[in-house]
Formats: sequence, C-alpha cells, structure tokens
Amino acid sequence: MAMKCKVSIGIFATFALFFAIFMPAVQGQAHDALAPAPAPTSDGTAIDQGIAYGLMMLALALTYFIHSFDASFSI
Repeated sequence: MAMKCKVSIGIFATFALFFAIFMPAVQGQAHDALAPAPAPTSDGTAIDQGIAYGLMMLALALTYFIHSFDASFSI
C-alpha cells in the first residue's frame, strides 16, 4: 500500500514538472505580437465614490461619539 502511494506521488510529480516546463511554451501568439494595455482612464466616479465613503465614515464616527457622550451624561 505504501509503495503504491509513492508511485502515484512520483507520477504526479513527473506530470507537474512536465507541465511546468512545457506548457508556458504552448501559446497562441508570440509575446511581442500582443497589443499594449490601454492607459487607465478615470471618469471621476471612483473619486466621487471615495469622497462619499469618507463622508459616511465621518458621519458614523460623529454619530458614535455624540451618542457615547450623550449616554455618559444621562445617568
């Protein structure tokens, strides 16, 4: 039983090594023929969303501090 496991691990290792060496060479196009990626563009929505998240965090913090301050004096 232990020998069978060692054989299957050896076969797996052989196949893994084979695929790691030879599979990157099998591609549809050469690397030089690929077009470059387009330049990133921003239409302002990401900036607006970031500002909105920041304002929501500020509102959450203020609400927390106001309620904790109010709760400390209502004893």
